[in-house]
Order: sequence, then structure tokens, then C-alpha cells
Amino acid sequence: MDKPGKAATRVDRRRFIGRSMALASAPLLVSPQDKPQTPIGASPDFSRKIKLGVVGCGGRGSWIAGLFHKHTGYQVYALADYFPEVAARCGQAVGVDTARQFSGLSGYKRLIASGVEAVALETPPYFFPEHAAAAVDAGLHVYMAKPVSSDVPGCLTIENLGRKASQKQRCFFVDYQMPTDPVNIEVVKRIHEGTMGKLDYLVTLGFTSAFEDPPRTATLESRLQKLIWVNDIAMGCDYIGNYDIHAIDVALWVARRRPVAAAGASRICRPDPHGDSRDVCSVVYEFDDGLVLNHCGEAMGNHGKVVLACQVYGGKGSAEINYWGNSFLRGGTRPYRGGEVENLYEAGAVRNIATFYENVTQGRFENTTVRRAVDGALTTILGREAGIRHARLTMDQVLKENKHLEMDLSGLKS
Repeated sequence: MDKPGKAATRVDRRRFIGRSMALASAPLLVSPQDKPQTPIGASPDFSRKIKLGVVGCGGRGSWIAGLFHKHTGYQVYALADYFPEVAARCGQAVGVDTARQFSGLSGYKRLIASGVEAVALETPPYFFPEHAAAAVDAGLHVYMAKPVSSDVPGCLTIENLGRKASQKQRCFFVDYQMPTDPVNIEVVKRIHEGTMGKLDYLVTLGFTSAFEDPPRTATLESRLQKLIWVNDIAMGCDYIGNYDIHAIDVALWVARRRPVAAAGASRICRPDPHGDSRDVCSVVYEFDDGLVLNHCGEAMGNHGKVVLACQVYGGKGSAEINYWGNSFLRGGTRPYRGGEVENLYEAGAVRNIATFYENVTQGRFENTTVRRAVDGALTTILGREAGIRHARLTMDQVLKENKHLEMDLSGLKS
């Protein structure tokens, strides 16, 4: 993809985004994204239709609903969005009966009771733990966007729900795109094979354009659409947790574990802020063996391009893993020229929707994406807190604090 100019950057960013303590301390198993298992050359059998409900029908939610609809293995059966007109618009696009279009804060409950067997959760992350818990308790399969939560208690809830889903023989899948790309998969495979030698240093970059942050109104309603909620840490997990997390997820994929500490600084730079999300951050993460991850994030658009990348440096070579552009491995015992990461925003989601279908229909309930997604969210929360406090914090400290973030939902339609 050509490097976009400032105007194109804003469009790309909107398309892209519009888109218990003992358990938390256990040894980590960070696995690649589940991949479709249909044999090469085989014709997929979509005669089994999964009745799907989509919760959150804004920009990315309606787009995801369209991708599920195109797959043909799903029947988009019910929709829920806080705004009735949003649910109606999406329902018209994918052919959902008006009787199964629900709205208000409790619309997700009526959707769950409507006869669906799976849900796709595409709301602001603040609502994910509550919605996912209701879905798992009802015995539904869950497909969820990232980040899985904006706070530690929510992350631990999602981890427990992933385990509970497996016990109930239900799928719980978290949608990350970078680990689905064939070039990225090959680069990380060679890194894990030791072709670069001992890993010394990781760098992650998250650059995007500014978010609209209008003045607050009498209720939270005005901030529940058009990505305005990304400006509120409790609602969206800060920019590091909502955007940069894709690059940080790749660093954890490479390292195969999460960091144990972080030190950082961050600040709000936009001229008239109304939310508390930080426009810029610089965080240095430490791993248990001394490996260092340096993360830089900016949501100001001053660089004129969007970037999500992980750079890897080892004793014998270096590599770069990208959302846009080229991924490759230089040096080492098995260098790899790599190639262009193509159309990942859509292609990654399409692959994940296909994988979710196969997991459900073939009875694969390991739910390996959950732990990795929890690790990624906790890592961004650790970096966020270190940046806000301008301090060094350990993961154990953040887990022990177990700080819950609360939003005032009073005055909203139930």
C-alpha cells in the first residue's frame, strides 16, 4: 500500500478502528491465531448455518455483520445497538427482520434470548465483560473485537469466560488480524525457530491520526458513536489499548509471554480535550529474562501516515512485522525477503470469521486466542498506567491494584 497523505490517513484510521489473581500469574502460553483447518483444494461446506447476533452495529459492527453475511455459513439473525436507527440501518443491509432488531443498553439481552447460537461483540470495550458473560452463561459461541476490556477486572473476567466456554464446549474467539497474514506468520515462525539467535530488543510503533473529541453533553449518549468513546479511557482502554495494541500483540506473539514491568510517560496534546485518553506515549517494557520492548504511540497525525509495526532485533538478524507494508527477516541462518502484507484490515477479519465458523462446526473449543488477547490488554493497561503516572510499575502491582474503571451511564435508555 502506498504511504497515505494526511487526508488519507484520517480515512484509513477511521476504517481501521471503526472496526482471578492466581490465574493471571500462571505461566503464559501465547499462541498464534487459530487458523482454518479446511484441507487445501477442498470445497468448504456451508450447509450448516450458524444463527448469529451482532451486538454493536456502528461503523465496524455493521461492516463485520456484512462480512459474516457474505461468508454464507452464517445467518445474521438478530442485531442490537444502543441507537435504534443504527440497528435498523444495519438490519436493512443484511436482511434482519425488524422484530429482531434491538436497541438500548439492554438490547443485547433481548438479542441473546432471540434464538441465536453465536454472538459477535463489536461495542466499546467497556461493555465486553458484561456482554460476554451473558452470552457464555446462555451457552452461546462468542466472537469478540479487541481490546477485551479497558481494566484489569474485566480482563480477568474474560480469561475466566474463555475457560468456562471451553468447559461448556463453546467457542470464544478474539479477532486480531496481524497474526493471520501468511507473511507475518512465516516471519514469526523463523524467529521462533531461533534463526535470529537470542532476542535482544523489540520496538513497537502505533501512529494514527487524531480522534474527534467534542464537548460532553448531559448524558454519555453523545459519546457512544463515531468513535468518540475512544477518547475516554474507561470506555475504550486509551489509544494504546485501542489502536497500538495490534503492534503490542505481535511483540507478545514474538516473545511468547507478557512483560513483567513497564516505565513510561504520556500526555494529552490535543488542544481542547474532553476525554482523558493520552495522545502520545512512550513506554519501556521489561521481560523476565531482560528482553526490552520499547513502545511509541501517537494519535496526532503529525507524521502523515498510519503505522502499526513490530521490529525485532536478535544477535544474528533483525525482522519487521507490519499491518501495512512489507514484513521480512534480515540476516540470521534463514533470512526471508517476505513481502507485502495485503489488505489486512479486511482479509484478516475474513480469515477470522472463517476460522470461527470452522471452530464451531468442527467442535474445536481450545479457545487459544483468549489468553493471548488478555495478555495483550493487560500489557497495554500496564503501559497506560506507567505512562499516566510517569513511573515504573510491575505487572504484579497492577494486578494487585485490580482497579475497576466506571462510566456514568445514568440517563441512558435501557
